[in-house]
Amino acid sequence: MPTSAPEPLLQVRGLSAGYGKIGVLNGIDLTIGAGEIVALLGPNGAGKTTLLKAVSGLLPRAGSVQFAGRDISTASPRQTVDAGLVHVIEGHRVFTQLTVFDNLLLAGYGLKRGALERQAEEALAFFPEIEAKRADKAGSLSGGQQQMLAVAQGLVRRPRLLMLDEPSAGLSPVLVDRVLAAAAQLRTNGTAVLLVEQLIEKALALADRVYALARGSIVLEAQTGEADLSNRLERAYFGSGD
Repeated sequence: MPTSAPEPLLQVRGLSAGYGKIGVLNGIDLTIGAGEIVALLGPNGAGKTTLLKAVSGLLPRAGSVQFAGRDISTASPRQTVDAGLVHVIEGHRVFTQLTVFDNLLLAGYGLKRGALERQAEEALAFFPEIEAKRADKAGSLSGGQQQMLAVAQGLVRRPRLLMLDEPSAGLSPVLVDRVLAAAAQLRTNGTAVLLVEQLIEKALALADRVYALARGSIVLEAQTGEADLSNRLERAYFGSGD
């Protein structure tokens, strides 16, 4: 007797959101499986950041958001994090007057002390560049190192799904590769990643599947190994269809 496919970790159906009276997203459908890396690509202004904010509860939304078998369509950002879905916001600012390690402890606020320190150490281990600066104030880090710290903050709670919005922004090529390597390591540990990224080739090399967003709608969904994907993405971006 054939077995049924496992339920997606994240299932978004008919999601619409925007800012006040300005609609941005139009009936988005999207799924992510456990341990899967999915790239969300699209031109500037397509609605990628809005989509992540809507899923994580930072924006009011219409439609359905199911996560790990639970309906989180009306969940607050804190409830979403508690469920295991963590969103590292684009341009996230660290607490510059606190040490690197204290930034991680603060990110795990509410966890029991023993678990908090253990999980902060685990998160820091992903980034040796800042692990060596654990006692330094975060304000002394370079911009790229602060971005690494922001991603590490997202890892403290051991999320089942980590949503990364432009993690390469402001990073040198070497540090970009370091952050994306951490995402690949998360996949081997069973954590799913939803990645918004402008470095298309690097995103496609890392991800299992890709969605393209344009004008507030999903215009392409594909496996990253499919033929002629780059040209299909270009056509989708500019409205020529798949």
